[in-house]
Amino acid sequence: MKTEVETDKRTTLFEAAANLIRHNIEIGLLYPGLVLQESALSERMEMSRATVKRALEMIEAEGRIRRFSGRGFLVNGGSGAPKREDLRLIEFDLSGLDEAMGKPNWLRIYDDVAYHVTRCPVFGRYRIIESLMAEEFGVSRTLIRDALGRLQERGLVQKSRTSRWVVEPLTSQRIKDKYQLRSILEVAALRSASLPVEALRQLSDEINALSPGEILTPTKWFSLDRRFFELAVLTTPNTDLATYASSNRLALEACQSALFSLGLPPDTQSLLELRQISELALSGSISAATSMLSMHLQKACERTVAQLKITAIIEPTSDFPDYLQRA
Repeated sequence: MKTEVETDKRTTLFEAAANLIRHNIEIGLLYPGLVLQESALSERMEMSRATVKRALEMIEAEGRIRRFSGRGFLVNGGSGAPKREDLRLIEFDLSGLDEAMGKPNWLRIYDDVAYHVTRCPVFGRYRIIESLMAEEFGVSRTLIRDALGRLQERGLVQKSRTSRWVVEPLTSQRIKDKYQLRSILEVAALRSASLPVEALRQLSDEINALSPGEILTPTKWFSLDRRFFELAVLTTPNTDLATYASSNRLALEACQSALFSLGLPPDTQSLLELRQISELALSGSISAATSMLSMHLQKACERTVAQLKITAIIEPTSDFPDYLQRA
């Protein structure tokens, strides 16, 4: 079952920014070897630096641009010294940007804020400053409160006793509690799921085709892990069970994403465990499959707690927006 945000097909602000930058690369206005800097692009596109930064990271993952020894990114394909121009002055095609994209509504604000508030809990407790968030997006605090209220409904942010917005830390105990709940919900869902046989078999084959010792990208790992969840858990006819299972995974997925961003590699072993569960389910051994899922979640919990301990000796990432302040 998808949430309200997941089913909304409007392009988010950072996706619109990425589309616009891609377009200008494709038509040659952002040419090979050109240095792209967040600050200049954000002014030219009239978007926040946080939005442009995330758009550039998406395009970097696609191989269109790359980081280099200087500040910013280089458009791939050039040779010689990096080419620095004032991006505020060069020709730039803005025709592909719908006027509405430049005026963030609560949904687009929600998506950008959710991206950051799901990454910071592994580093401790953070405060959200409404006034700075309103300044970041150029909107009223009423609209900011609307977005934060929806984030609160999903348990991603909370209000303190003094009515301040906060993001609570993701501790080892919270991780254990959430995995315990995952075991209860997801095992029950798998037991009652209407499994899409062909899709699940295809997923099993894809995992089986992974090379021994292959180092997966976080994107690939999340794609395979999420597909198993959608095929084996969300196909339960119990919609409430599917909804609770999805909501419970949010903080853990965010935790894993944050750990990946620190350079910790995706765990191929966990995917192999999902393949075994799939094979058992496909063979009709649902009891064995649910037992294996319970063991998989226990191992995943232990791996996540062990990885979380590493963050205690790592400095928090420096790319959080100003409205997120460590408490």
